[in-house]
Amino acid sequence: MSRLEGALVCITGASSGIGAACAEVFARERCRLLLSARRIERVEGLARTLKENHGVQVHTHRLDVRNQREVERAFQRLETSWQEIDILVNNAGLARGFSTLQEGSLSDWEEMIDTNVKGLLYVSRAVLPGMVARGRGHVINLGSIAGHQVYPNGNVYCATKFAVGALTQGMKMDLLGSGVRVAAVSPGLVQTEFSQVRFHGDIERAAQTYARTRPLTAEDVAETVLFVATRPAHVDVSEVVIMPTDQASVYHLHRSGR
Repeated sequence: MSRLEGALVCITGASSGIGAACAEVFARERCRLLLSARRIERVEGLARTLKENHGVQVHTHRLDVRNQREVERAFQRLETSWQEIDILVNNAGLARGFSTLQEGSLSDWEEMIDTNVKGLLYVSRAVLPGMVARGRGHVINLGSIAGHQVYPNGNVYCATKFAVGALTQGMKMDLLGSGVRVAAVSPGLVQTEFSQVRFHGDIERAAQTYARTRPLTAEDVAETVLFVATRPAHVDVSEVVIMPTDQASVYHLHRSGR
C-alpha cells in the first residue's frame, strides 16, 4: 500500500507541464486529486485519463488564482470531503516577457506578480486554516533556480520566485508546531510550455531555449515533488533545487556543438 493512498492532493495549474505531471504521479500513488486551472477543458481531459488509468477520484474546477474572490468561493463551495486537503501543491505560475526593466511590459509584470505571488498567497490562505485545525498537512511550493539567482532580462520573474522562497520560509515559521509541513521544489531548465508562454506564443524562439541541451522534463520535477511528499511525518524537506546535468547555474548551461 502506498504511504499516500487516499490522501487528498490539491494541485493548481494542473492543465499542463509540471502540474499535470504531478497529478499523474500522485494518481499512481492512489491519491484523491483536486485539480484546478484556467483551462478547464484540459484539466477535465486529464481527470478522465487519470480515472481510467488509475481508478482514482478526481474533482476539477476552473480557477484563476489571480482572483481572490474566485479562489475563496471555489474552496468554500467544495463538499466537506473535498475540503480536507492533505497536500497542497502551489504550482500555478508563469513567466511573461524577456526584456530589460526599462523596456518591460506592465501587463506582463502584473500577470507574473498576480499569479506567482498573490495567487500562491490566495490559495494558501484558503487551505491552510483547515490544515492547522486538523493538525496535519503539507504545502509544496514550486519555486525556481530563478529564485536563487537573477539573470539578465529575468528581473520581475526572478523577483516573484525570490518571493516564493521568502514566503516558503515565512510559512514554515508561522506553522511551526502546527503539524503542517512546508517545502519548496525549485527546478532549473525544464522543457514545458514555459518558454512558449514567456515569449507570447513564439514557438521558434521558445525552442531555442532548449536547443542542443538536455533539460529536465515535467516528470522529473513531479517525481521530486512526490519524494518530498512521501517523507515520514517528522521529516520536512525544506527545499530541493533540481537541475539538469547540463546546467550548473542560471548562467552556465552546456550546449553541444550539434
